[in-house]
Amino acid sequence: MTEDKIKNLLQEADRMAGPPAQARVDLSVLRRRAGRRRLVSLGGSVAAAAVLMIALGIWSLTIKTPEPTREQERIITLEAQVNQLRTSTDAALALIHEVLEDERRQSQLDELEAKLASIPDPLEEIRKQVDKTAFILVYQADRLYRELNETKSAVETYNRVIRLFPRNQWAAVARQRLSEIENRRI
Repeated sequence: MTEDKIKNLLQEADRMAGPPAQARVDLSVLRRRAGRRRLVSLGGSVAAAAVLMIALGIWSLTIKTPEPTREQERIITLEAQVNQLRTSTDAALALIHEVLEDERRQSQLDELEAKLASIPDPLEEIRKQVDKTAFILVYQADRLYRELNETKSAVETYNRVIRLFPRNQWAAVARQRLSEIENRRI
C-alpha cells in the first residue's frame, strides 16, 4: 500500500518535472573525427607534393638540355631552395591548422562539459521533492495540532508521514510529535 502511494507520488513528480534534457557526449567519436581530419589534411599536402615532384621529374627527363651554365645551376639551386621553403611552409601551416582545430575542439569540449555539469541530478531532485513533501505534511500536522487544536487530524497526518516516508528525517519528527501527544494525553 505504501509502495503504491510512493509510486503514485513519484509518477506525479515525474509528470510535473517533464522529460529530462538529453546531453550526451561521446569523446571517442570526437577523437576519431579529429584523427580523420588530421589524416585528410596531411594526406592532401603529401599528395600535392608527390604530384609536383613527379611532374618535375617527368618534365626534367623530357627536356634535353645542354650542360647547365652557371646561371642555370644557380636557378636550379634557387628552385630547390624554394621547394624546400614551400614544403616547410606547408608543414608549418598544417601544424598551425591542426593546433587551431585542437583548440577549437577543446573549447567545444569544455562548453559541453560545462553544460553537462549544469544539468541537475534527477535522483537528487526527486529526493529533495520527497523531503519537501514530508516536511509539508509535518508542518500541516503541526498547525492542525497547535493552532487549530485538531489532535485527531494531526495524529492521522503524522501517521501518514510515517507510513509514506518511513526512512525520512521528517518521519522521525512525526514519531517524536506523536509521542509528545501521547505523553500529554496521559
